[in-house]
Amino acid sequence: MFPAHPNPSFDMAVLLERQRSAFLKDGPPSLEERKARLKRLRAAVLTHRREVGDAINADFGHRSRHETDIMEIVGVIQSIDYLTRNLRCFMKPERRHVGLLYRAGRAHVEYQPKGIIGVMAPWNYPFSLTMIPLATALASGNRAMLKPSELTPRTSEVIRRMLEGGFPADEVAVVLGGPDVGAAFSRLPFDHLLFTGSAPVGRKVMKAASDNLVPLTLELGGKSPTIVARGHVLGQTADSIVFGKLSNSGQTCVAPDYALVHEDDLDTFITQFGASVARFYPSGPTSRDYTSIVNDRHYDRLKNLIEDARTRGARVIEVGVTPERAAERARTLAPTLIVGAGDDAAIMREEIFGPILPVRSYRTIDEVIDYVNARPRPLALYYFGARDADCEKLLARTTSGNVGINNTMIHVAQDDLPFGGIGPSGMGAYHGIEGFRAMSHAKGVFVQGRWNLPSLLRAPFGKITDLALKVKLGGDLRSKQRG
Repeated sequence: MFPAHPNPSFDMAVLLERQRSAFLKDGPPSLEERKARLKRLRAAVLTHRREVGDAINADFGHRSRHETDIMEIVGVIQSIDYLTRNLRCFMKPERRHVGLLYRAGRAHVEYQPKGIIGVMAPWNYPFSLTMIPLATALASGNRAMLKPSELTPRTSEVIRRMLEGGFPADEVAVVLGGPDVGAAFSRLPFDHLLFTGSAPVGRKVMKAASDNLVPLTLELGGKSPTIVARGHVLGQTADSIVFGKLSNSGQTCVAPDYALVHEDDLDTFITQFGASVARFYPSGPTSRDYTSIVNDRHYDRLKNLIEDARTRGARVIEVGVTPERAAERARTLAPTLIVGAGDDAAIMREEIFGPILPVRSYRTIDEVIDYVNARPRPLALYYFGARDADCEKLLARTTSGNVGINNTMIHVAQDDLPFGGIGPSGMGAYHGIEGFRAMSHAKGVFVQGRWNLPSLLRAPFGKITDLALKVKLGGDLRSKQRG
């Protein structure tokens, strides 16, 4: 064992090699050992719950402890419990079909640990998006090196101290540092690397990992559309969209990025959205339950997106508060609707990651499908309406990471569903059995039985070979050869 080292100059390659040596020396952990590691992780999370809440609140400038508990702590505990409960089943060898000629033998797949998993975590949910991949790595029998975000340094430090106290560094280690450390981390020859963050950085990570042929899980983002069917602008619809858009002040990869509302319902949608905001945050952005933007750079970026849309003729509606009230708390942005922004507006081209919702009208479901398909495939797609022909058509003809019907974001909390994107929104998944398998090597095993029928197909070839081939392929091979 050796100490975790917070110094960015520490040789990460040495740390990786020591973890790999320990993994090879000890061999794959048993079911009981994996459960024990998950139990240690669970206890550490609950022990440091208050520290985590304080650190995230300080890193963001303001974030409700309730929101951190609900959006981060609960998700981590739920994931650990799910993995613990299903681990025996996940680890069980999976029997596979054997062809007719090989029936004397048996085939199965064993899921063995890959080895050392690298995890590069983002700033928006800095605790859960570090801990859930870690729990998945441990359940899969791996060891792990973690690189939390430098944009939430207090939270990263709590993570380091928490894990250092619960795990030897040859099992779990945390590396702290800025972008240079992150770039070096992505170049390490891990057995698997999971990155959560923006698509531009994801491309750099993928390129760096390719030098060592490291397999990747990329959890990116994109512009997740929300489609509201004609006549379905209801109170519960608005509540769900406000929940998805304003939780963590919209700093969520699966938050609704823009809404497509039928032209007959546009005014009703604006009214209902405002009413829901007033119910959720009666004090407006100064509410203790409303989260600040993480730093000045992101705050200024969001203000610029609003101003760009305004100058291009879009209608900007600050919901539930005057600009003066929004300015009472640092880096706090009022919930904002952008109505009628054109495709040339930056807010319709860039992922928003803030409490701003562009709203556009449509006439037919075909128009919606064409609009979604003309853009990069999103991480999530949300639909509000009946499970009718329009809904089924939308689901069949669009492709997204996941779908929520009459809800937003709740699909992420379903531990038995895979979570991940496709194309520009990511690759691979790390929830459910898919996450376990992503961090495991599926090793096919064929066990030869007493009788070995395929041995009859070896040279020198004769009548038995002809008979076997006739059964499999039909015809008379020798007569064709003579002909």
